[in-house]
Amino acid sequence: MIDGLRLGAELMSGGVRFCVYTTTAASCAVRLYEAATPSLTRVMTPVGEGVFATTVEGIGPGTRYMFLLDGRELPDPYARFLPAGVHAPAMVMQSGYAWKSGYPRRRGLSEHIIYELHVGTFSEEGTFAGAQAHLCDLANLGVTAIELMPVTAFAGNRGWGYDSVALYAPHSAYGEPDDLRAFVDEAHSWNLCVFLDVVYNHFGPAGNYLAAYSQDYFTSEVRTPWGEAPNFSNAFMRNYVVDNARYWFDEFHFDGLRLDAVHTIVDHSSRHVLRAVSDVAAGAVPPRILVGEDDRKDLSIATDQGMHGVWVNDFHHQVRVCLTDERDGYFASYRPGAANLARVINRGYSTQTVVYYIQNHDQVGNRAFGTRLSADVSCDAYCAVSSLLLFLPMTPLLFMGQEWAASNPFLFFTDHDPELGARVTEGRRAAFHFFAAFSDLTMREKIPDPQDKRTFSMSKLNWSERQTMPHARVYSLYRKWLWLRRNDPVLRHSRLQCIDATANEEVLVVKRWFGDDVRTLIVNFDARSISLNRIDSAADQTQRLEWCSDNFDEDSTLLRPFAAILLASTRRDLQCRR
Repeated sequence: MIDGLRLGAELMSGGVRFCVYTTTAASCAVRLYEAATPSLTRVMTPVGEGVFATTVEGIGPGTRYMFLLDGRELPDPYARFLPAGVHAPAMVMQSGYAWKSGYPRRRGLSEHIIYELHVGTFSEEGTFAGAQAHLCDLANLGVTAIELMPVTAFAGNRGWGYDSVALYAPHSAYGEPDDLRAFVDEAHSWNLCVFLDVVYNHFGPAGNYLAAYSQDYFTSEVRTPWGEAPNFSNAFMRNYVVDNARYWFDEFHFDGLRLDAVHTIVDHSSRHVLRAVSDVAAGAVPPRILVGEDDRKDLSIATDQGMHGVWVNDFHHQVRVCLTDERDGYFASYRPGAANLARVINRGYSTQTVVYYIQNHDQVGNRAFGTRLSADVSCDAYCAVSSLLLFLPMTPLLFMGQEWAASNPFLFFTDHDPELGARVTEGRRAAFHFFAAFSDLTMREKIPDPQDKRTFSMSKLNWSERQTMPHARVYSLYRKWLWLRRNDPVLRHSRLQCIDATANEEVLVVKRWFGDDVRTLIVNFDARSISLNRIDSAADQTQRLEWCSDNFDEDSTLLRPFAAILLASTRRDLQCRR
């Protein structure tokens, strides 16, 4: 790397400096545009190590440009904004945004309640500004952090964002870069942290021009489900990712990152790229939070690579099997029953922070019909497992609309050209062939077409339904539990060692304690009503009823199906697990 040169476009005094790294071209140039018309082409000078550079005087922010490699016109993969899409000219950017809010109160990951959202479907507008209008709703709900699904540029207007190709450019369909800054700034004014979901393990299938600049950005020695893997032994690819993390922290004030599928990031360097990103997060002022997704359930990344926590699927899978007895696909290794749920809770995550959920974008959107858990079980059952999620000391993550049992699905949607769109759809069906809905020919015909605009539209939240039943009931429950999690002397602490789950037939009993204070959550997963007299944990007369579900009769000793109660007591004979 050449010190002092930033790849892409960089504003200088009196003009703009353009830099390109390539191992595929003998000559490079930059072409400027006025509207859609080329206005000037300037030859770039080689400065060593495959880098070409030139400075164009008299231009500034708003200038659009493309690079020419041996005469072939290419978009800039380092662009800060691609207003007309990933195949079109980039725009030279200078932020004039004046930050109004400081950073929110610092919390460790274990203290957070995370709310995951997709910008395009979170509001009717589907923009950063549209999402910003609902920040007061999230603050009033009681969450502490927002996790944005990827917002970097990808092909087309509609998508989940995991096929991004220009990692420095906010997706133009959502708004301009300063609109994203305004979203983060407004969130901070509500004391909400904002985490960004980033994808460093692969690039999307359309609009990825890095390999046209240099094949060294990728390696054929490592294959991922999405093709050739990024080559982190190459200094330019390594810096592309490490500097990207710094970019989101420094220029957009993000409070943390969630790193997608870190188990597919292969780096044989002496210092793993994940460690390099962790060092950037730790060295930022204030320090930032990193969360990894790892399908191997390998929590070592939290310690080995300096990350703060891990998404864990076990709890979600066990909850769904307990409620629906679903057994195909990756649910096949789980068995229903309160005892099995207790075993998952007791698994022993004693040193790492784990993120639990009963829904997230994957676990809803990767279902053939995008059905939410609330659509597949009774309202009583949904409220019961929602209470359990928010009672546990693990960091809870809510997926947008979960707090009112939103009625709309969250489907997989794309906006590729027809040929690529068809290939993506077929590839997706092959990847999920072990689920009946993807393998049964009759059912497959009913799966909404990801390319159809209606598939995207169906996934948009309907905020007005929060005021109608049964959604209002669920919303009230979430607000109550989030209040308890902030204010209860036991629940506001997150010690994973101070928890014990047991099963009495199909009644789940979970105890948490802090100091001398004990809280016990009892949930009936049986289809029959169960007498509380048969449950040892409910027999202690010194306990008081702290909370009960709507389907529990306080004048009765019967615990109806999916009824739940929270008991408070004081004891001195409980010890934290070591």
